[in-house]
Amino acid sequence: MDWSAFRSHFPVTARWAFLDHAAVAPLPTPAVEALRLYAESLASNGIADLKRWLDRIAHVRGLAARLINAPSENDVYFIPNTTHGISVVAEGFPWQPGDNVVLAAEEYPANQYPWMNLAGRGVEVRAVPSRGNRIAVDDLRAALTDRTRVLSVSSVEFASGFRNDLDTLGGLCRERGILFFVDAIQSLGAIPLDVQRTPIDALAADGHKWMLGPEGAGFGYIRRQWVDRLHPIGVGAFSVVRPFDFSTIDFTLKPHAGRWEGGALNVPGITALGASLELLLAAGVENVERRILELTDYLCDRALSQGWQVFSSRRAGEKSGIVSLVHPSRPAAEVQKRCRAAGVVVNNRAGRTRLSPHAYNTPAEIDLFLDAAR
Repeated sequence: MDWSAFRSHFPVTARWAFLDHAAVAPLPTPAVEALRLYAESLASNGIADLKRWLDRIAHVRGLAARLINAPSENDVYFIPNTTHGISVVAEGFPWQPGDNVVLAAEEYPANQYPWMNLAGRGVEVRAVPSRGNRIAVDDLRAALTDRTRVLSVSSVEFASGFRNDLDTLGGLCRERGILFFVDAIQSLGAIPLDVQRTPIDALAADGHKWMLGPEGAGFGYIRRQWVDRLHPIGVGAFSVVRPFDFSTIDFTLKPHAGRWEGGALNVPGITALGASLELLLAAGVENVERRILELTDYLCDRALSQGWQVFSSRRAGEKSGIVSLVHPSRPAAEVQKRCRAAGVVVNNRAGRTRLSPHAYNTPAEIDLFLDAAR
């Protein structure tokens, strides 16, 4: 596939070799244009153009559902950040004192603190440490007890880049009646995910990483069988079946994930996210994944030849768009500083240099990183 046309949508390439999509991605031009159109419409029309933007939200909801192959677009709801989507499950689950939730010890804080916050309700967090750069399914399985109610993992771990085996973990949870939650922010847009094939009960992801959207606009998914089992939080005017009949109080909640959209949505963020999803879906997420893995394989081969240690697992099924490297002599903070001065954007996570190229990046930009670090 020729990626030059895809790359032409990214103005960031004029100034930077941007290799940090696991942090906050640069916006492509279609997303910038979507923001401009919304701002112009709001300035010129105010609420008079409301239907146009309600239709746009419905369209983007359909794109999000398509991205994860949700059974229905109503199984998707918009969220302001991943933390909110995690809290929907953490705060809404019908916990009993003595219950527990199992997660990986190296999870990003957003997938730890909402569960730790349940200590006052008698809920134990059972954190499973990694074995070096990997999280073993057997270790997660061993941590499950008859009081485990939720297993929560990231699709891809933010610091190591390890890709969890969601199929196996989801099947394990389904066998035991455990809710399987996935923080999908480090894979959606870069790695295909099918919630009808993989038994995920709930997920959440803001759009500002691999989905190439602005911060503050993401989406969550709740499997329909869990909707009535979770106590809804953040309930408001738009959580009910008659959301625009403001003079009638009828507290009949929507029978799907839409009940968690209580108030006004981030319309500009959602419409820009939609433009980025259109770009990704047109390219094909399978193609995007293939390109990203080609780039990260190239990075690992070149880095090893120059004396770097590749910390991330590069086994089939475990590698992702995140590569964690250790320089033979320089600390990661110094590497990051040198790269930034040379026009290369990388990051420092867990004391290691983290790179996360997207499909529009090139091998030449990988070489720029290696030259800058050297």
